Amino acid sequence: MPADAALAQRIADFLRGIGLPVREEAVPGDAFLPGVQVQGGGIVFDPARLAWPGDLLHEAGHIAVTPAARRHELPSLLDGHPINAPGGEIEATAWAYAACVHLGLPASVLFHAGGYHGRSEALAMTYSIGVFPGSAGLAAHGLTLVGEQARERGLPPYPHMLRWLRD
Repeated sequence: MPADAALAQRIADFLRGIGLPVREEAVPGDAFLPGVQVQGGGIVFDPARLAWPGDLLHEAGHIAVTPAARRHELPSLLDGHPINAPGGEIEATAWAYAACVHLGLPASVLFHAGGYHGRSEALAMTYSIGVFPGSAGLAAHGLTLVGEQARERGLPPYPHMLRWLRD
């Protein structure tokens, strides 16, 4: 199994393990991301077309931070979705970064050269210096703890996650 295929499988296994539906099947060539898409609140990926395994984490982040009762509406729920709303880019990216850390993967798996509209390098730098956009939103939904909240409870702060899926 090629390295990228093994990595994609490792990520898919993690996602299934936390309760996200993941299927391997053909993904149309005109999909927004090569080889991966959100369908009916789950991830569908095509190992033959998946360009960047880290895209699985980002798309899973959209699903994980969307309220459970609304996940089945994805991907249409994301159409025209404000960037900082639940399920939006900021929280999805923070969730994906925490998953990357949890899996022991380098940030470059998530913040790859083909992603984030040319801002991958800047995002990788931001997270590497301990600035975590979206982590406060994750904390507001009880997924993680930040700052004083973590210190008071004696638990590790973000990127450590208390749980992976929003209620």
